[in-house]
Amino acid sequence: MTLSRRALLSASLALPLALPALRRAAADPAARLSLLHMNDFHSKHEGTDSGSASCRMDKPCLGGSARLAGALSMGRREAEAEGRAVLQIDGGDQFMGSLFYTAHKGRAESAVQRAVGTEVMTLGNHEFDNGPAVLADYARSLPFPLLSANLDTAREPLLAGLVKPFTVIQRGGARIGIIGVTTETTPQLSSPGPTVAFTNAAEAVERHIAALRAEGPTTILVLSHLGFAEDQRLAAAVRGIDVIAGAHSHTLLANGLAGAESPHPTLVDSPDRPVRIVQAACYGRYLGRLDLDLEADGRVAAHGGQVREITPDIPADEKVAAIVAEYAAPLESWRRRPVATLSEALSLQGCREGECAIGSLMAEAMLAADPTANIAITNGGGLRAGLPAGTVTWGDVLTVLPFSNTLANVTLRGGAIRQALENGVSLVGENAGRFPQVAGLRFTFAAAAPKGQRIRDVEVRDGNGFMPLDNDRAYRVVTNNFMRRGGDGYVSFQQDALEAYDAGPALEDILVAYMERNPRGSWATDGRVVRN
Repeated sequence: MTLSRRALLSASLALPLALPALRRAAADPAARLSLLHMNDFHSKHEGTDSGSASCRMDKPCLGGSARLAGALSMGRREAEAEGRAVLQIDGGDQFMGSLFYTAHKGRAESAVQRAVGTEVMTLGNHEFDNGPAVLADYARSLPFPLLSANLDTAREPLLAGLVKPFTVIQRGGARIGIIGVTTETTPQLSSPGPTVAFTNAAEAVERHIAALRAEGPTTILVLSHLGFAEDQRLAAAVRGIDVIAGAHSHTLLANGLAGAESPHPTLVDSPDRPVRIVQAACYGRYLGRLDLDLEADGRVAAHGGQVREITPDIPADEKVAAIVAEYAAPLESWRRRPVATLSEALSLQGCREGECAIGSLMAEAMLAADPTANIAITNGGGLRAGLPAGTVTWGDVLTVLPFSNTLANVTLRGGAIRQALENGVSLVGENAGRFPQVAGLRFTFAAAAPKGQRIRDVEVRDGNGFMPLDNDRAYRVVTNNFMRRGGDGYVSFQQDALEAYDAGPALEDILVAYMERNPRGSWATDGRVVRN
C-alpha cells in the first residue's frame, strides 16, 4: 500500500491525543534494550537558562554538552547494571543556535558527538542551513551513520554515499532496524539548495520496513525529524513500526516533569501494534531513556524508562568540557568581528511606543529570511539595545538580541493578524514590550480608542504597492518563537495558527546576514506605523 498525504490526514482525524501508558510483564524477553535519546540540540554547548536564553551568572544553567555527557554516562551505567544493552540515538538538528555553529559550522557538534558516543542520527532540517557542502564536511567527520530515507540526493554529488535511508544494529540479541526521516518542508525552512529533494516520509518508512522485515525478525525504530503531530499520524497510518524517536517540534514527552505535553512514551495504535513515541524537548536540557523488553519476533513486550532534566547537580564530563572550551576560545574574537557600518546610531528609544528604526531593520531582516512570507511582526521589547554609529560588530548584535530567540513562521487569517496588532498597541504608554515592529505591512492606530478598536487602516505589501488586509485571506507571517507561542499577549499567534514552526535560524544570525547583504549608511523610519 502506498500512502498519500491525504490518507495520512484521514488517519489522523480519528487519532486520540494520547493513549494511556501500557506496560505488561514479559516473563522471559528475548532481549532487553535501553534507548538513550536526545534531539534538537541546536549547538547549545554552554547550556541555557530556564527560558532557553544564554546562561548568565545570576541564573542556573541547564543542559550544556559537558553535563549532557555526564547524564549519558550515568544512563548507560544504570541501564547496563539492570542487564540492558544500550543504544544511543540522536533525532537531528545539531546545527544552528549559537556562535559555536556560526563560527565552526558543525565541527564543534561533531567533536562532542564523537566524545559522547552517539551511534546513529537522522538529519534535521537545520543540518541543511548552509547547504550541502557544510553538511558533507560534517558527515565525513562522523564515525556513525546519518539517516534520511526521504532525502533524494541523486543530483547532489557532494552528499553521495554520506546519508543512508536506514541502518541495522545488532544489540543485546536484538536486531534493530532504524529508519531515518527528515522534515518534508525542509526547502521552506532551511537552505538545502536546488539539488536535493525531500519525498513523502510515510511512503519511505513503509517501503523500508518491508525490506527490513524480509531479512528476519526486526524491531523497527523510526528516527523521525517530522514533529510530534506528524509522528502520531505516521504511527496511526503505517503498519509495522515499534518505536518512533521524534524531534523537530521540541516537544517534551515526560512523566511528572513541568511542561510535558504527553507521557513518555506516548502510545498510538497502528494498524497492527501499539507504537511508542518519545521526544526529549530541545537544547540538551533533557535526556530520554526508553527501556524495551523485546520478543523473539522483535515486537515490544513491555516498556519503561524516564526523561531526565539536565540540571546543575549532574556532574560535568571533564573530557567534553575541555572540548567545549577549545571551541569556545575563538568566539571572543568572533564577537569583535565587523558586520556593517552605520552613519548614525540606531536608538532603542521609542521602540515600545511606535515605529523605531532598529525595529524596522529587525523586521525587514526577518522578512528577508523567509522568501515565502508576506509579513514580519516582532516585539519592540525583544530588542534590548541600540546599534552604534560607525562599525557594528557581532558583539553589538548579540547585545541587541540576547535571548537566543529563533525565527518562527505561522500562517494566519487576516482577522487574526488584526487581533495581534490590537494586542501589540494595547499597552502603549505603559512601557510594555509588546509593541509590533513590522515589515511587509503598514498600519495606523488610535491609542486613545476603546480596547479592540485601536487598529484602523492595515495594508499588506503587494508587489510595489500595498493592498488592504483581507480578514479571510491566509497570510504567512514571520515572528520570533517567543511571540509565536503566545508571548507578550500574542495569543492569536498560538491559538489561530493554521500551521506553524518555531525553530528557524537564530535572530542574531538573520540580522547579521541582512546587514552584511545591505550595508546601509543609515536606517530611518518610513511611516509604516502611524499613531493618530
